Amino acid sequence: MNATASAATYDPSLAFKQGMASFPSGVTIVTTSDDDGKWWGFTASSFCSVSMDPPLVLVCLARNAECHPVFERAEHFTIHVIRPEDTELAYRFATRGADKFTDEAFEADHRGNPVLRDACVTLNCTMYARSDGGDHSILIGQVEKTALGDSLPAVYFRRGFHSLPLAG
Repeated sequence: MNATASAATYDPSLAFKQGMASFPSGVTIVTTSDDDGKWWGFTASSFCSVSMDPPLVLVCLARNAECHPVFERAEHFTIHVIRPEDTELAYRFATRGADKFTDEAFEADHRGNPVLRDACVTLNCTMYARSDGGDHSILIGQVEKTALGDSLPAVYFRRGFHSLPLAG
């Protein structure tokens, strides 16, 4: 707790939110398609590796997200680690009701799922497990294919996007 804050003004929910915003993370856009071939996606900074054998990763999706029912049924999804140039896309994919696929940034893969061109990393996943995560669902994917791009990733820290410095 902040030394100047009194116990009467301490808000544990706000403190938790500020603490999590102070943890830098990469930013991902997660995509899939429904049974009718319509594309769906969301922005996630809750992303990490889980296992090397088998290769597993997880992302967290808010239960109240528009796309939640689609991801609850999805058998395959793609995770894209975005570049700093794609932060506008990240905001769009985090906005409820936005037309997320309005530009030419995506193309269909062999399953018809949207894939972001020029991502730092692209992970094609088969759904491995779904778990309860409070107000979120935890989606665990088994990575079937990894594609590496040439760009450095965008970093999200204290509610803003940042670029990593080039090593030199």
